[in-house]
Amino acid sequence: GGKYAINTTIINFNNEKMQISWAIRKLFHNENVSFFYTFDEGKHKVWKPCTTYLLDQDYNSGCLFKTEGPTLAISIRNSNGSEELFSKKLKADFYIKPSPPENVTFFWEEDTVTVSCNKPQRNAQCLRLELQYKSKFDKEWQSRTTKCCSIKEQGFDPRKCYSFRIRLRRLVPYCNVVNYTSDWEAETFWMNGTLLDSCDDDVTPQSEKVIVLSCSLAVLLMMFILLILLCKWQRIHMSVLPAIPDPKYPFADLFNDHNGNLQEWLDKNDHVMLQTKLEYEEPESITEAESQPEDRKNSEKPGPLEKIFTFPEAAENNDSKAAEIACLIPAPNTTAPFAGLHILMNDDMYVML
Repeated sequence: GGKYAINTTIINFNNEKMQISWAIRKLFHNENVSFFYTFDEGKHKVWKPCTTYLLDQDYNSGCLFKTEGPTLAISIRNSNGSEELFSKKLKADFYIKPSPPENVTFFWEEDTVTVSCNKPQRNAQCLRLELQYKSKFDKEWQSRTTKCCSIKEQGFDPRKCYSFRIRLRRLVPYCNVVNYTSDWEAETFWMNGTLLDSCDDDVTPQSEKVIVLSCSLAVLLMMFILLILLCKWQRIHMSVLPAIPDPKYPFADLFNDHNGNLQEWLDKNDHVMLQTKLEYEEPESITEAESQPEDRKNSEKPGPLEKIFTFPEAAENNDSKAAEIACLIPAPNTTAPFAGLHILMNDDMYVML
């Protein structure tokens, strides 16, 4: 009723408090309005003025008051309350917004979870329990709705962390004319029946230690393998590409004493080599000179040889091959001359010429 069609929003918070808001800023730009309500029925209504207004840019845009009955009548009037602009009568029970679930419990059995909450004292048949959950690998919530106030769901992976949230929904259109739901209960995080602070904490401290230890061992193993490969690479490199010696170390005197003058260095080295050669040749010549008289003395001494062994057949035939190679088996205790020496032969010896 009233002179104007004003859009209103009506919320009955769990049948405890009423909130009525309106949109009249387009109709009354510079004028404020007043609000009155009553839960009385019949002709003798007692209208109560709003004591708690909701403001929008310092203008009244709503009213908050206590729920006192199932039937409500509202009246929006001008600023002094003398003229009624809008009026409406309604059932307060059809605009109930339920409170969040209380005392929520989770019961886990293998891959199945049962979520329960306290059952409201009034109008529990008008409520539905809605459960939403997702793992940290899911982008969207999965939803399940059932009668108040218990729900059972299965198929949970014990290796994943899940986020859970529940709320109560008012049944439409049998109980409500508006699809009101409660606010979500505080989100909880579970993994295999264990309550966590968040799904970021699903890695236990023990597994963190195992991961750190495994990473450390992997790093040490990699370093050990790289060290072995480096040593083998150095050996292969030395065998394939041997190091070229620096000439300044074997020929230090060429660069230090002669400033790289090769001819001067060769002249000096020839003199040193000649002197060294003479020093080595003198003892040898002296030794040869001393050995010659001793050989002569030994050759002049008559030996105890009794018989000279000759080769008459080789001399008569003058055969070159027979003269070059002759294998004779001498008689026992026979002496043979060779290079000025007389050799005592026996039956276990042979001579090859």
